[in-house]
Amino acid sequence: MPTRKKPQSIYQLKITLSGIRPPIWRRVQVSSDYTLGDLHQVIQVAMGWCDGHLHSFTIDGEDYGMPMDDDFGFGGMEIKNETRVKLSKIIPGEKFKFSYLYDFGDSWDHQILVEKVLPPDPDATYPVCIKAKRACPPEDCGGPWGYPDLLEAIQDKKHPDHEEMLDWVGGSFDPEEVNLEQINAQFKRGFK
Repeated sequence: MPTRKKPQSIYQLKITLSGIRPPIWRRVQVSSDYTLGDLHQVIQVAMGWCDGHLHSFTIDGEDYGMPMDDDFGFGGMEIKNETRVKLSKIIPGEKFKFSYLYDFGDSWDHQILVEKVLPPDPDATYPVCIKAKRACPPEDCGGPWGYPDLLEAIQDKKHPDHEEMLDWVGGSFDPEEVNLEQINAQFKRGFK
């Protein structure tokens, strides 16, 4: 992240992946001067996504993301440039909700709730993930409707796709495991 002036406010956001039970979520604190583009990077790191797919935010009926041309087949989609919109301009206060869609094929929809608006802690470095529940699903596993099938296959040694799915996820996958220290270490190194 570029060096930034001292933020006026800190937003505590709860980011919950829709359509998955038990829930998968992250609680992060971000600067009010971040853009939606910055928040996209925060979500990618906090959730554990690889940033290999298109995404968009929907806020009060308006779509924000990276401007797209007709090469992707989304030319008719009205989308505002996420890099030009600061969080402080779109978030009116606590309890405000908006959504983030990652991977238009798998449709990983995230609900974002502004839990708190806080003064900045002079000793803190932002962004920071303060709490997390459950592992992020592997990319390209079929979205919220395909993820349960993947879990069933890798957890049942007698499942016909067990070995193939285990190989596909890299040998092991624990849906309960999330490493808060690793998330925050990546934030401290910067994005990407």
